[in-house]
Amino acid sequence: MFHLLVSYQGWPESGGTLSRSRVYIREGDPIGSRFYTNGQLDVVKLKEHPALLVTETGGNGPQFAKVAYITSVVLGPSDASIQYVTDNGIFPISNTELEGHPVELGLGRFGLSHTCWRVCDVDLFKLLLQNQQKRAVSPKVFSLEAAFAQDENLVSIMMPFSAEFNPIYTTLQQATTAIGFSCVRADDIWEHHTIIQDIVNIIARAKVVVCDCSGKNPNVFYEAGIAHAIGKEVILITQSEHDIPFDLRHLRYIRYLPNGEGLGDLSVSLQAKLRSIRGW
Repeated sequence: MFHLLVSYQGWPESGGTLSRSRVYIREGDPIGSRFYTNGQLDVVKLKEHPALLVTETGGNGPQFAKVAYITSVVLGPSDASIQYVTDNGIFPISNTELEGHPVELGLGRFGLSHTCWRVCDVDLFKLLLQNQQKRAVSPKVFSLEAAFAQDENLVSIMMPFSAEFNPIYTTLQQATTAIGFSCVRADDIWEHHTIIQDIVNIIARAKVVVCDCSGKNPNVFYEAGIAHAIGKEVILITQSEHDIPFDLRHLRYIRYLPNGEGLGDLSVSLQAKLRSIRGW
């Protein structure tokens, strides 16, 4: 059993709203009645099941669905406000793939083309697991097993192995720990004989990956690519805008100067970005 949450506008990072008129969990329905106590929707019961967050087919957002877990629900007179945590361990699944299983997912006659919140009496994870196994990525030169043990407080730093970057790393470390994160870079650990596996592990475990593109270091570009490919929050920083690869220049980045004032500004900007990611 799972919550199917479909919205034309898509779903923000940690919460969204729906009109109460689009909440199709009815007390008179065999399934809907399980979520009522004394004639009222019971938030505790709603939180017991996973949710599938879907942008309406043809709607305003990426046509992919994400698995999430509801953390709170506020039922107002006209709107339902829903807070949730997405499960980054499960690959997003496209609307097209979901619509290919209308019976298994109990999509009904509207499919994914109608904004709503309803409960489907279907084993969500069984179908998603089958779909994920078909799409599983198995790299030849490193393992992604650490991706299933993400540390929500970990920030991993990717930067050149050079003494001139030590003050920058110190700044990043102080900035992250000051607001409750932990911080690590590859030369802080030694777990495997191959350094690439250590690097991939700290990327895979991290909630956020900071990549310093200064100097156009090819290793950092490679690491940024891995982080993007496995769905991490990536923050690009650089001393020169010309060091950002052409394919990434459409993304926002933090530019800094490697002096006292510049590193102070870098600290402030990084903390603001991390707070935004956390929804603080």
